Amino acid sequence: MRGELVRLDETWHELRRRRDYPEAVRDALGELTAASVLLAATLKIEGGALVLQVQGGHPVDLLVVECQADLRLRAMARWDGGLPALGPHPTLHDLAAGGRCALTIDPGSGRTAYQGVVPLEGRTTAQVLERYMARSEQIATLFSLAASEERVAGLLLQKLPDAGGRPAPDADPDLWNRVGHLATTLTRAELVELPGRDILRRLFHDEDLRLFETMPVRFACRCSRERVAGLLRMVGADDVRRTLAERGRIDVTCEFCGQRYAMSREQAERALADTAGKTPQRAV
Repeated sequence: MRGELVRLDETWHELRRRRDYPEAVRDALGELTAASVLLAATLKIEGGALVLQVQGGHPVDLLVVECQADLRLRAMARWDGGLPALGPHPTLHDLAAGGRCALTIDPGSGRTAYQGVVPLEGRTTAQVLERYMARSEQIATLFSLAASEERVAGLLLQKLPDAGGRPAPDADPDLWNRVGHLATTLTRAELVELPGRDILRRLFHDEDLRLFETMPVRFACRCSRERVAGLLRMVGADDVRRTLAERGRIDVTCEFCGQRYAMSREQAERALADTAGKTPQRAV
């Protein structure tokens, strides 16, 4: 088995200060942020990224977290005015009813990206992701996720495949069931409040654990004026010039970090004329 444990304080504060989210949306985005870091930490990609999305639902139509291979991340959510009708403690299934869960792995260096998309199955963020991993990746995975105003935290456990399709002679046949049961005893309050080593000691003091060095996580947005120029090329000259005729300039605000970019008519025309420029696959 392998596991990952994440605890975000300053990174979460930096992400939250960029946009003001209702509590339910904030917590759902926080849990998805913790899960994205946990999953990205299990991958062996150089210069790539993992993107985890819940999209197409109502009243929250988008939750998205992008985590780079070096654990730089950005995240955002989009919703309409239907939140009050959900009550005080809506689940992810309530928030994004009818939506889908998508996980994209971009290996970078121009290599082909992989994406898996499944309907939302389960009520909580942890249940949705566990069922995604079982259905799309065929990897037995357990998540414990929690978010508050001050911190997000998460625990991931995965059952590693048997080497050559056969268990090792000294394998513990009850390990997965035993550890999974122990993980279910971890409360949200403990996950958020206890230091990582205390959590591991509390849960797995009778198990043989090997701990690795911790890895820093930080907020970092990839938006730039060059990416805005690529976005204009993706939108198309007709729509850009229509906006220029109405307003005299182009204003673009990054939904991840709130950075605003203003482009004059001359700058927009240069961006459109730069056919050698790289158009981003996703918005800034």
